[in-house]
Amino acid sequence: MNTLAAPLLRLEGVSKRYGATLALNDVHLDLRAGEVHALMGENGAGKSTLMKILAGNVERDSGRILVDGREVDIRSPRDARAHGIAIIHQELNTVPGMTVAENLSLGAEPRTRLGTLDRARVLREAREKLARIGAAIDPRRPLGSLSIGMQQMVEIARAVSENARILVLDEPTAALSRAEAQALYALIRQMRAAGVGMVYISHRMEEVWQLADRVTVFRDGTHVGTGAMADLAPGDVVRMMVGRPVADLYRHEPRRPGDPVLDVENLSGEGIGPVSFRVHAGEVVCMAGLIGSGRTEVARLLFGADRRSGGEVRVSGRSSRPADPHAAIHDGFGFVPEDRKAQGLFLNHSVEANVVISTLGRFAPGGVVRARKAREAVLDQMRRLRLRLNALALPVRALSGGNQQKAALARWLLRDSAILILDEPTRGVDIGAKREIYEVIDGLARAGKAVLVVSSDLPEAIGISDRLLVMRGGRIVKELSSADTTEEEVMLHATGAAPQANATTQGATP
Repeated sequence: MNTLAAPLLRLEGVSKRYGATLALNDVHLDLRAGEVHALMGENGAGKSTLMKILAGNVERDSGRILVDGREVDIRSPRDARAHGIAIIHQELNTVPGMTVAENLSLGAEPRTRLGTLDRARVLREAREKLARIGAAIDPRRPLGSLSIGMQQMVEIARAVSENARILVLDEPTAALSRAEAQALYALIRQMRAAGVGMVYISHRMEEVWQLADRVTVFRDGTHVGTGAMADLAPGDVVRMMVGRPVADLYRHEPRRPGDPVLDVENLSGEGIGPVSFRVHAGEVVCMAGLIGSGRTEVARLLFGADRRSGGEVRVSGRSSRPADPHAAIHDGFGFVPEDRKAQGLFLNHSVEANVVISTLGRFAPGGVVRARKAREAVLDQMRRLRLRLNALALPVRALSGGNQQKAALARWLLRDSAILILDEPTRGVDIGAKREIYEVIDGLARAGKAVLVVSSDLPEAIGISDRLLVMRGGRIVKELSSADTTEEEVMLHATGAAPQANATTQGATP
């Protein structure tokens, strides 16, 4: 990294206002060639607004953008590409109904001499783009048939193929397995060696310390500070992000589980099972494992989102075989899915509508909704989750990722579900909101709820749970006490490297 040359990218005094909200206030950032520059801050700190400005999706109100020391004007994505800027978005910017190859050539489709689409070349170039990042994905498959992690890899392959000199990566590993993340890290180091400058937006401290040369922190739309990673400790960055010291994220007093609430015996579905385990009242159980291990599929089978082919599920001793999510809700289940935007929220509807939707019957005796009573109940849950009360009427899509997740949680808190299934509850959520979500999960368990969490974040999985169920190949291969295990032990079982990893456990406690 050449620290003496003019910055590859420089932002000077950039500001952006949305009505009364000042999203960015006179911020500064510079990026050098061959540098990974981490950009950190809580949700709502201004990171996404800055990214949209660089991508040409939003115009700044004031300030300057310089590339190679020359001022540039970025008013569209085409302008961004012309200046060598590419963006890898956290939320997938792809077309699920098209094939992987079609997505990779979207907007730059090769043509034959007759002007028709050159399908052979589309397929050939797609294979080359995927091979470049080490992604073993069949380019002929529909994109929507892939896991979120695989779809993210396609997005990365498309951005990398543009040979951008300035690359902005927004939470690129949020949905990736450990192996996929390691492959991405290797690619980032390769691009850094080739002189590419990268702005790396992430909430994950461990990967920032592994990859970044410098870090800049935003808070409330302002620039708080920039420093070399070698001169900082994680606690320094956290204090800059939240304006106060943050205690151990996962610290909680020991919990005392009660009677079994969820009892699963030999559950099976497409590619899953048989799976057996229990979750007790007052207990948090976490399903850990690599992407494709079957964690999310088990959650969907329990919630009636997918059809089960066998097995028995009992809720507080009563048989539960929901034909659909509506029946599962009636049986006491609440479910926050991994992809909250596509599956967990009605983005164009208000926060109030999203929170109350599963509990309307309680506020509609005789078929007439008592709007005032329903609104007060929603506001109570918003206070509980520290959601701004003035967001009540806002469309959910206007909220930050952390606040969207809180709205999804609030729905089931209002419903008072006996069993909460939370699939990647802190994916794409900032460190402050993570702590608040962990407190909610702990509070639910202490209130006697049974909480089943799916998480690919191993420190989180171990830190917030009482027990871990390690999955591989659609089965539970090991049950571990969270207090007595390590990340290494979990990975040994998740990858099949443990000596007795082939012995499937029932996952039930006495």
